[in-house]
Amino acid sequence: MKHHVEYMESARDDLAGLDNSVAQVVRKAITKVSTNPLPKNEGGYGSPLGNKNNAKLTNCCKIKLRHHGIRVVYKIVKDKNVMKIIVIAARADDEVYEIAASRLNSCSVTRT
Repeated sequence: MKHHVEYMESARDDLAGLDNSVAQVVRKAITKVSTNPLPKNEGGYGSPLGNKNNAKLTNCCKIKLRHHGIRVVYKIVKDKNVMKIIVIAARADDEVYEIAASRLNSCSVTRT
């Protein structure tokens, strides 16, 4: 079942800051994953996250765009069939996970 995609305001800014060709690839990947955003261990496309260097990202998943060095971190709101995009960032060590944890902690709307 396809999930509705919602972006945190800061994630929209992340997407807007990308080169247009890279942004297109990111949008296409998000659209594909939204058809089944569940973690891979539940039959979906998402790579599940847990705790990454003190960044508590349990119940979140990532999309890796290796060729472009981009990661997208999202959370599934199952009762509303929503895929909430938290961060879209270049893969710089674990910085993307720290950003995601910070955004989740500052915005109670994304917690489930």
